[in-house]
Amino acid sequence: MTQELTDIRTCILSGRYDEALMLVDELEGMSKKAILQNIESFLVRMLVHLINHVVEERMNN
Repeated sequence: MTQELTDIRTCILSGRYDEALMLVDELEGMSKKAILQNIESFLVRMLVHLINHVVEERMNN
């Protein structure tokens, strides 16, 4: 991410605002992707926990 910020700074200083905005859009997309990956990871862990819980209850009954 540091490289992307350096690229954005360079673009702004050289007046290439459209290119800087494109880089900002890419960073936003990467951020959204990371958030979705974290949610997916959490949901998988939750499902594994729920499956284990159901299996344990069945074994105890």
